[in-house]
Amino acid sequence: MKRLLIVALALAIAAPAFAADPVVGIWKSKPDDNGNFGYIRVAPCGARICGVLIKSFDKAGKPMASPNIGRKIVWDMKAEGGGAYGAGKIWAPDRNQTYASKMELKGDVLTVKGCALFGLVCRGQDWTRVK
Repeated sequence: MKRLLIVALALAIAAPAFAADPVVGIWKSKPDDNGNFGYIRVAPCGARICGVLIKSFDKAGKPMASPNIGRKIVWDMKAEGGGAYGAGKIWAPDRNQTYASKMELKGDVLTVKGCALFGLVCRGQDWTRVK
């Protein structure tokens, strides 16, 4: 009985750690400089959050082949509470550049932002959750 109580207590304490982060899911990016957009699967990667491009679309919305399928778009995002994520990186395929990044989740909209030059030059977009 004592062991059962210890196991139950341990599971109750650990349960929040096993709960899915609300940002986990598939997100549709906004069109890039070329008009292309993609679906990014956001999921835990270790103790952080990462996003991998799983499907690409041309400016007409038709699926297209891309060498970037399977590539990390965002990584090392740390949950900061209240829907905020920071201390991560984001890769912009249209510019082939990596930026310091942060994200903010509000409902089914994920605002992603990447900054360069010590945060002086930033670019961002709102991704929408794919249902």
